[in-house]
Amino acid sequence: MKLLTAALLLLFIAMCLAGAEGVKCKCSRKGPKIRFSNVRKLEIKPRYPFCVEEMIIVTLWTRVRGEQQHCLNPKRQNTVRLLKWYRVWKEKGR
Repeated sequence: MKLLTAALLLLFIAMCLAGAEGVKCKCSRKGPKIRFSNVRKLEIKPRYPFCVEEMIIVTLWTRVRGEQQHCLNPKRQNTVRLLKWYRVWKEKGR
């Protein structure tokens, strides 16, 4: 009985650790400067214990490259301006 309990506990711990792998910090590299007109979608993900700062993920669309996702540095002035612009743009119902 103790062996079965230990095996189940080990399985549970392994599943928890595997679940944490999928939530890793996706923004190890920061993206380039962007044009506000190319922004299709903006996602702000909160900080995780293994991620130093919040993740700002932008989906861009261009004719040449199509849709691409980039991470932005939340401390850059350009990113702060983008967040303000995007909130105003969303409030207008676009």
